[in-house]
This record gives sequence, C-alpha cells and structure tokens, in this order.
Amino acid sequence: MRCQPRYVGPVYIWLNNKQLCLLCSESADGSTPICMACEAELPWLGDHCQVCALPLPVAGLTCGQCLKAPPAFEQVIAPWTYSFPVDSLITRFKHAAKWPYGRLLAELLAQSLQHRFDEGLKRPDVLVPVPLARKRLRERGYNQAAMLARWLSDGLKIRCDENLLRRTQDTTAQQNLDAKARKQNLLKAFSLTPGAQIKGRHLALIDDVLTTGATAQSLARLLILAGAARVDVYCLARTPKSAELA
Repeated sequence: MRCQPRYVGPVYIWLNNKQLCLLCSESADGSTPICMACEAELPWLGDHCQVCALPLPVAGLTCGQCLKAPPAFEQVIAPWTYSFPVDSLITRFKHAAKWPYGRLLAELLAQSLQHRFDEGLKRPDVLVPVPLARKRLRERGYNQAAMLARWLSDGLKIRCDENLLRRTQDTTAQQNLDAKARKQNLLKAFSLTPGAQIKGRHLALIDDVLTTGATAQSLARLLILAGAARVDVYCLARTPKSAELA
C-alpha cells in the first residue's frame, strides 16, 4: 500500500499571473501567493549561531552547545524562527494537508537558499528528506519533508533522493519529548537503505522545523560515518530555545 500522494502535478496553480496572498487574501505582487507586506512581517531569523542557527543576540557567533559538542552536520539554514504566522502555516501544512502553505514556504526557502548560494554557500549534491515513521506515514498519508524536498529540488535544480535513508523504528513523536528523551528516542531509529551511495557526497537534510537538533544530529552522524563529505540541514524554521544536540 502506497501512502505517499501519487499525484505528480502541482498542488497549487503556480503560474506567472496575479495571485491572492494566502495570508491576507489581498492581491499578491507577483507569481508567489504572498504580498510584500505579509512577507516582510514573517518572523525572519536574525542573528544566529553559525552552526545550528539558534537565535543569538549578536551576529557571527557560535552557540555554547555547538562549541561544547560540535554536531555532525556542518550548518543549518532556516529563514524563520518558529513563531507566528510561520508556526501556524507549518502546522496546517503538516497536520491538516494544507499543501499550498507548504508550497509557499518551500518557494520562499528556495529563494533564500539561492541567495545564499549566490553569496558563496556551497551547493549540495543531493537533497535528502528526513524519513517519516511508517505508522505516521500511514496515518498522515504523506511525508511533509519529502514534499518540501521535491519542491526545493524543482526550484533549485538539485537532485532529490528519498531512498537514501529509512526509518527502521516507529518512535514517539519528537515534539512531545524533552532534549534527553529525544536523543534516547532516536537511538537506532534510522538506517541507510541497502546500496545507498553516500561516500564523498555533500548532502543536505530537509525537514520542516529544527528544535533540539536531535533528529538532524542522528541522521548527519549516520551519513558522516558512511563516508559523506559534508551534511547540511535545510529547514523552514528554527525554534528560539536551545537544547542539547549530542
């Protein structure tokens, strides 16, 4: 039984015509369905840790946790903090199948990443979505990280590979756990698929939100141990509060 959507067309009419803003319903200023006023008021991530993207009061610093226990991933890229209205848009995309909201956020993330690439950020070889537990996939019917990765792949012209990683154990939902429990929850939760080509590649993990970094750390460590040259993390939002990564 396939739980992922079989429909391969767009979930929103993404054409170069006038659109209505998905946030305020006013006329958008271009082909992306968000007006300039609403886009400007999104909770854009300001000064942050150069490694894990944790919001910090000063630019160009690395947070204490990343200095104490450097994570396996190289860098987290996230345009926003996990606060209103981005948190609401992600929740509705993730749990209520409101795909246009996810598509909108993926489009803005792709624009942000392309700007970073133009400024010198190294482009990855492959985009790798965080795999979803089988039980949760059956219940939800789709993996939001995989959908984000496909949209980013189209916008950035970077290959997406959904078959490098698999979730071998159904685990308790991470949002219900503290940092220590998240780490314990993920032990042996992931594995590489047989024959996965990892060695020497620069990979970018794709997810919706980075909270403690436990999932990203677990997957990045797995990929680095398998020979990946570098692992980055691209997500929509970063939670403001820090927690233990390693």
